[in-house]
Amino acid sequence: MKKGKVVLVGTGFVGMSMAYSILNKGGVNELILIDIDKDKTIGEQMDLSDGLPFAPQKIVIKAGDYSDCNDAQIVVITAGVPQKPGETRLELAETNTRIIKNITKSIMESGFNGVIVVASNPVDLMTYVVSEVSGLPKNQVIGTGTVLDTARLRYIISEYLKVSSKNVHTYVMGEHGDSSFVPWEQAYVGCKKIKDIMKEKNYSINKLEEIHQEVVNEAYKIIEKKKATYYGIGMALSRILKAILDNDNSIITVSTYLKDGEYGQDDIYIGVPAIVNSNGVREVLKIELSEEEQTKLNDSCKIIKDMRKEYIDKIIEE
Repeated sequence: MKKGKVVLVGTGFVGMSMAYSILNKGGVNELILIDIDKDKTIGEQMDLSDGLPFAPQKIVIKAGDYSDCNDAQIVVITAGVPQKPGETRLELAETNTRIIKNITKSIMESGFNGVIVVASNPVDLMTYVVSEVSGLPKNQVIGTGTVLDTARLRYIISEYLKVSSKNVHTYVMGEHGDSSFVPWEQAYVGCKKIKDIMKEKNYSINKLEEIHQEVVNEAYKIIEKKKATYYGIGMALSRILKAILDNDNSIITVSTYLKDGEYGQDDIYIGVPAIVNSNGVREVLKIELSEEEQTKLNDSCKIIKDMRKEYIDKIIEE
């Protein structure tokens, strides 16, 4: 395995936003681009390479194929049919399952044994597909989960309370989609609970749920206005890659496999806070949920498991 070698499968807007972020931040030694559109892949490689003189470090960038996955440390999957205006992430599931299944088979045929990071939507379901098809240890397959949702939440709260988003410590949990929720009792600005700050400033506590709904609706608004979202998720992907490449044990709300009754669940990929390092997920971070929050997580997991049972498992077994 080559440390710092990353393979990107899918050179659409999301994948290339991640690649451009990597080019500017550094941390990757080799970046391989794979796409069904070979000419586009070559064009993207040429375009990115033109920026190398301005990059913080030398990066080998090339258009490749699935054989390049053999010694990669990380493979990132962003391929798939994009979400259309008015379409929910879960409605994407059936089509993208077939695409992701075939991609995963091609990756594993190379002899790959690193970490796979999935960004294709609906991400919790597609991460499950990759895990089932690849046969890799569960900790080595993760999805972007609610990383972007959490970033949106922190930004909106920072604007509302007029503080730096870096000092907002809270998470969006559950499905990357409409059934997500925020454990507000565990939400802080600095070391102070957000609920306490809201009371001190005489702000309505109801505003917190309005903020969460704004987070949920954000993607739909962006898609309505510009047809797709990609910069935010591209940055989120580069943050996950950094945690893996640097082995820095960061706490990130990736789509993680729950297997031992964590949060009262098992056999499911879902967005929860997890410690991420060079092995993928080191461990799930358990935070206390209220009874209402636990119910929301259970409902979110049920939506995903029902979709698996109705559509996904049948396609995997084909």
